[in-house]
Amino acid sequence: MSTPRTVAVVVGSIRKDSINRKLATALIGLAPKHLTFSFADIGELPLYNQDLNGSPPAPWVAFRDKIRPVDAVLFVTPEYNRSVPGVLKNAIDVGSRPYGQSVWDKKPTAIISASPSAMGGFGSNHHLRQSLVFLNMPAMQQPEAYLQVGEKFFNADGTIAEERPRGYAQTIINSFAAWIETNLGK
Repeated sequence: MSTPRTVAVVVGSIRKDSINRKLATALIGLAPKHLTFSFADIGELPLYNQDLNGSPPAPWVAFRDKIRPVDAVLFVTPEYNRSVPGVLKNAIDVGSRPYGQSVWDKKPTAIISASPSAMGGFGSNHHLRQSLVFLNMPAMQQPEAYLQVGEKFFNADGTIAEERPRGYAQTIINSFAAWIETNLGK
């Protein structure tokens, strides 16, 4: 039997009808049962400002408290201007401060980027990896996950419509489960 693990899901889009949130939900549906997922919403986080470290805003505290106890983090993000959406970068900064108290430290992670474009969010995926190196988060390297998500990608029930991308999504989430064990397994 696999060790139960908790995973925070951080979606880099705050749009109501975000394809990245839909993709995250579809991936959770494919995940091994020993993984428990919870969304760590980032849309209400005030911009990081070091001057507020002494008396952090309540949304910062709640976000940090959501990330701190989990075993791993799954990032699912679009690409904005060939990089990470500002709201996601802000969440990373909020969680990494005050210096020396990062809630991200040593948490295994996977990055999945999704976009309607053929490149599938390649730029955001790689820019996010740069931050994760500094945050000491072991990021899953393979399989790489840059998905082109068109209007017929999802079924009405939110599952992935076509067999090939659904199979690839299954490979990604199974690989992430193994990656968590590689980094946390005792």
